[in-house]
Amino acid sequence: MTNLKLPHRRQFLQLATGAAALPALPRIARAQTYPTQPVRIVVGFAPGGAADIIARLMGQWLSERLGQPFIIENRGGAAGSLATEAVVRGPPDGYSLLLCGSPDAINATLYDKLNFNFIRDIAPIASIARGPNVLVVHPSFPAKTIPEFITHAKANPGKVDFASAGIGSVSHMAGELFKAMAGVNMVHVPYRGLAPALTDLLGGQVQTIFSTTPPSIAHIRAGKLRALAVTSTMRSEALPDLPTIGDFLPGYEASLLTGLGAPRNTRADIVERLNKEINAALADPGIKARLADLGNEPVAMASADFGKLLADETDKWAKVVKFAGIKAE
Repeated sequence: MTNLKLPHRRQFLQLATGAAALPALPRIARAQTYPTQPVRIVVGFAPGGAADIIARLMGQWLSERLGQPFIIENRGGAAGSLATEAVVRGPPDGYSLLLCGSPDAINATLYDKLNFNFIRDIAPIASIARGPNVLVVHPSFPAKTIPEFITHAKANPGKVDFASAGIGSVSHMAGELFKAMAGVNMVHVPYRGLAPALTDLLGGQVQTIFSTTPPSIAHIRAGKLRALAVTSTMRSEALPDLPTIGDFLPGYEASLLTGLGAPRNTRADIVERLNKEINAALADPGIKARLADLGNEPVAMASADFGKLLADETDKWAKVVKFAGIKAE
């Protein structure tokens, strides 16, 4: 009988450990080689807005870091839902990404018959930023503070109006949340976009807007509009002298969340790599400065934490949509 020479215990353990590691090698290799072709980031809104600018800022960073073009594709319609559906229907290969956030969280309840479930069908990759809205009024409006605004609105039920960028927009939802928490009756005046709404506010055709910061800040600084407070939980670096609405209505928060998502079942190594690169971008002083110019503050977190945040946002806005009886156009 032939004597077989068995390996020593230490050698055996080394061999076993090496064999166990082999299945992980292709995954690591795939992560290191991604991407091997151009990647598209689909944005549900028109070029030139805050969402588009943030997408291009992140796209440029990712292109430089990962060595492939990250191309922005603007696909507007249905408050961003058409863009979300396009990504949901795409292959989960990491080459079709979605700029997602608060609009998707709102649309999940606002639209009765979406062909997808946002929380189920989009894999969260990384949060990018939060940007507060700011409550601005025409200079002729009598209130100069949030308490004065609430007192005036309660004394004049149905006579104070607020414009918005459209039904279901963050500027609309911020107003509806304010109405519910302050117990006031205000009339919603929807526009097709924030630009015409601000034009009419400047002209005195409407009284107030819960505006995103970038388009209103120049008018505030020029004294053409009066800012009363921001809608975030903390003061804005862009408007540091303004209080938050939450200072007077504890628990109030209505900022615009932006992040990056992908079709569900996208490989975990791709999600992890993109999350790592986005978080690196958010720590970069140049990127921070650009976001600050848009009235946004970076929000870096793990992909799982971003997923929980999106779920929480969806639940929050569902309650507002249902309480106010809001229906999509």
